[in-house]
Amino acid sequence: MAALNYNHLRYFWAVAHEGNLTRTAERLNISQSALSTQIQKLETQLGHQLFERRGKQLLLTEAGRITLDHADTIFAAGDELLGTLRETGTARQILRVGALATLSRNFQVGFLRPLLAREDVEVISSSGSFADLLKGLEALHLDVALVNQAPAHDSATPWIIHQIAQQHVSLVGTPERVLGKVSVAGLLRDHPVILPPLASSMRAGFDALADRLGVRPKVAAEVDDMAMIRLLAREDVGIAVVPPIVVKDELETGRLIEATQLPDIVETFYAVTISRRFPNPLLRPLLDSPQV
Repeated sequence: MAALNYNHLRYFWAVAHEGNLTRTAERLNISQSALSTQIQKLETQLGHQLFERRGKQLLLTEAGRITLDHADTIFAAGDELLGTLRETGTARQILRVGALATLSRNFQVGFLRPLLAREDVEVISSSGSFADLLKGLEALHLDVALVNQAPAHDSATPWIIHQIAQQHVSLVGTPERVLGKVSVAGLLRDHPVILPPLASSMRAGFDALADRLGVRPKVAAEVDDMAMIRLLAREDVGIAVVPPIVVKDELETGRLIEATQLPDIVETFYAVTISRRFPNPLLRPLLDSPQV
């Protein structure tokens, strides 16, 4: 293969970030046809189409997304060279991770920990709704989405669903409230509870357990944000129905206590990816690592 033409790559890079051929041509002060020709030459050399048109939109293909990642690294290194005249810097690999806005931060950090100390890796993390994360995967804006429910999967959907961890769910509270008490029925009768929302699998399991025990708990709060459940438990609003990983720091310091596990209730964590011809090589070690 002939040496990569960096002029062609820079034209592609400019269009990819602008998202519009006409505006990019005007900004670079060249004709639109000339700009289009430069990109076509790059596509010929790489052997892959880099853009596809959907109506008036110019969208990156999977090969285009990978090329843009490398172009970002190449031109960032060039800018650093010009700025410092001392070193070119180290090329950094990029992993784009999306997570449910309500997902445990402790779990997210645990999943990403193998990469966080690496100087050659940049983790770009974002949060959003379940639907937004799936759209991000489909548009190749994300390499992986971290969720606590598996998306619907059939022949028409491209998701690859990796179950990466399963945590038991417990009753957790302040020492003053739960120390020495281990009876689930007694705790639920004597104390208000902080619950996950009705739509969650944890809540369905809890409601079934309460029904079997013949208990009607007093609900202090229903919260879909694990960080908020953690704060309410710390403020002693009630006992929380929560996976211990959510309150890991508080359990280690003794600010909260795990009173008892709830039988047969678990929180399952999934990493959702999409079938890709060029999967991000940073992802496989994370998917293969056992999660605590």
